[in-house]
Parts: sequence; C-alpha cells; structure tokens
Amino acid sequence: MRPEPEHLRDIPLFSALTDDERTSVAAHLELRDVSPGQHLTNQGSSGYFFFVIEEGSAEVTRDGAQVATLAPGDFFGEAAILSAATRRNATVTAQTPMRVIAMFGADFAKLMADSPALAARIREVMEARLSS
Repeated sequence: MRPEPEHLRDIPLFSALTDDERTSVAAHLELRDVSPGQHLTNQGSSGYFFFVIEEGSAEVTRDGAQVATLAPGDFFGEAAILSAATRRNATVTAQTPMRVIAMFGADFAKLMADSPALAARIREVMEARLSS
C-alpha cells in the first residue's frame, strides 16, 4: 500500500518537500507493518531498502551490542544504498509493532539526486552515525 502524499507532510524527513515533490516521492514508497522481533536490516548484508519509521520503535545493534533506539520520524538504511562498498553496518530489530515507510534503493538514489536539501539532511545524519 502506498501512502497518500498529504500523509508525508507529517513526517519530519518529508515535511519540507513541496506538494509536487511529495506526490512524486509517495509514488515510490510503500507502507509496511512490522511485528516485534522482526529484523528490518541485518549487519553485514546488502542493503536494498531505505526505511522511515512512522509508528513504533526499533533497536539498533552493532556486533551484538545495542547502539541506539529508533522512534517515529527516524530513518535508516541509507548508508548501504549510498555507498556501493558499504554493507548494512547494523541490525535493526522491531521492539514494538511498527509501521514503516520503505523505498527501494534505486528510487532512493533518484530521490537524493532530485532533492538536494533532502539529500543534505540524510547525508548529515548518515555521517554522524558512521562516525559514532
């Protein structure tokens, strides 16, 4: 199921997009419900999807140790898509029932090219994560 473009207005990552940009982005997104305990990414694996949390929370582990908790509005999965040499650098596991917005990697790369302001925000967060 795809989110309505207006729905993206309430998600911090997409809130600054124009109506036309939200319509374009929404066409490449899908809503997914995730059960507690389900892995959304696995450390060391290839990455094909970018995720934004709409509801629920997730635990981020690296080498078996918890390094973060993600909540609504947080996103993940960008590093493995943006850097072809990079695999998933952490495992993300649903702690609660979740609803996430997923975008296939090729669509995500196009979004990054088409929206410089959004790309800058995502890269800023990615670089902060990778340096910690």
